[in-house]
Amino acid sequence: MAALLHRRLPFYLHVTISIRNHGFTTTDPPHNIISSLCDLLRKGMSWDTLNRKYNGFDFDSSMVEKVLIELREPIDAKRALGFFHWVAHSKKLEHGIKPYCIAIHILSRARLINDARALLESILLKNVGKMVDDDNSSLRFPIVDSLLSTYKITNSVPFVFDLLVQSYSRLRKPEIAFDVCCYLEEHGFSISLISFNTMLHVIQKSSDTNGVIWKVYEHMIKKRIYPNEVTIRIMVSALCKEGQLQKVVNILDRLHGKRCSPAVIVNTSMVFRMLDEGKFVEGMVLLKRMLQKNIILDTISFSLIVCAKVWNGELDSAQEVYQEMLKRGFHPNSFVVTVFIGAYCNKGMVEVAGKLVEQMTSIGLKPYDETYNLLIAGCARMGNLELGMRFCDEMMKTGLVPTCSAFNLMVERLCEAGNVKQANRLLTLLIEKGFSPDEVTYSHLIEGYRKEGNVQESLKLYYEMEHRSLSQSSHHSSKSYVIVGKWKKWTSL
Repeated sequence: MAALLHRRLPFYLHVTISIRNHGFTTTDPPHNIISSLCDLLRKGMSWDTLNRKYNGFDFDSSMVEKVLIELREPIDAKRALGFFHWVAHSKKLEHGIKPYCIAIHILSRARLINDARALLESILLKNVGKMVDDDNSSLRFPIVDSLLSTYKITNSVPFVFDLLVQSYSRLRKPEIAFDVCCYLEEHGFSISLISFNTMLHVIQKSSDTNGVIWKVYEHMIKKRIYPNEVTIRIMVSALCKEGQLQKVVNILDRLHGKRCSPAVIVNTSMVFRMLDEGKFVEGMVLLKRMLQKNIILDTISFSLIVCAKVWNGELDSAQEVYQEMLKRGFHPNSFVVTVFIGAYCNKGMVEVAGKLVEQMTSIGLKPYDETYNLLIAGCARMGNLELGMRFCDEMMKTGLVPTCSAFNLMVERLCEAGNVKQANRLLTLLIEKGFSPDEVTYSHLIEGYRKEGNVQESLKLYYEMEHRSLSQSSHHSSKSYVIVGKWKKWTSL
């Protein structure tokens, strides 16, 4: 008899059974034991009783998984959770990823959200840092893979993956949450707007220096998951944190002529970012999709299409779209005209750009700081200093001052042409209007006076530069200090 038992035991290696147990023998098949245990759990048997009854049982992961699957229906979800904890506590069994995932599925399907979330966060914390950084590796997301592999056998619901992504976000791992989101989509599952909002909220509160929040928002629109008020509020906060809100509002004022809703501000900002990154085709696809959903205005979308074509080097096509826009009754705006002015300036066609400015003013559109900066820099590059100076004068009359980069280019060309005094006078006028020169500005002027042999003016500019505490670290300022230093030495002889 003992020999016969020994030969039959390998079939029952799932569990080691004590002959002394109440009513069970070593010949009971595992499925009978599982069924009996589940019946006792459904009858509300106390844990003390179960401890006594299964005192000699050595549960392994396979046995635990089978019991949990037997209790997979929502009506048994709390019993499954109780068993999960009882085995871990009384049998000192450390659960692996798969039993955790089965239990999480069961709890998610039963909408025991807090319990499911607790198990998720527990297993995620245990596996922090264990992900393999390899896109082709099946071990990249072991917990996600386990949840996917146990999804059908537990009759689970997609909601479990929302809880997963939200848990990653709650654990301050939003970038991993986004990677998981994309990984799930590859396997046919998409997450809800609530999960995206959770992810966006955590990113917005963190030190997001890589623009991840806009990548997530862009991904939402691509997947046709459109924002609600919560989403827009989060994204507006992100714009404020980046210091970009007023800039976008100013652009929209020029595009539309009046203030726009927060949703339009956010969506316009996203498209501009995509165009700035060179994602012209993707940007236009999302723009048309948002236009269909009425979450961006017609006038703004047409203007952005023109901008995209100009910035992509399709100037003729942009002109065609712009003329079509005008035929449909849309009014020109200063932003689009300035985009064309920039394109013509980059091509060296500054006279054509100048005529566009005249057309702007003739129809009541006002050139703004960017308009003048493009014209001044364009004229300087082409050596048309007279026209460049005219635009400088016009700009100052409107109360605006150029950027350092545009003005420095003009100063450099004036000095090269022997007009250093004119450049210096222009600097004086601009400083009176609030312009702040940098070390490059002074370096060009000092070099200009050096060529004329005017030591006194060079020294005056040198001391003015020191007075403004401008950096001495750049190539330009270092060069100036060397030049002035030599003159100071020469004049002291």
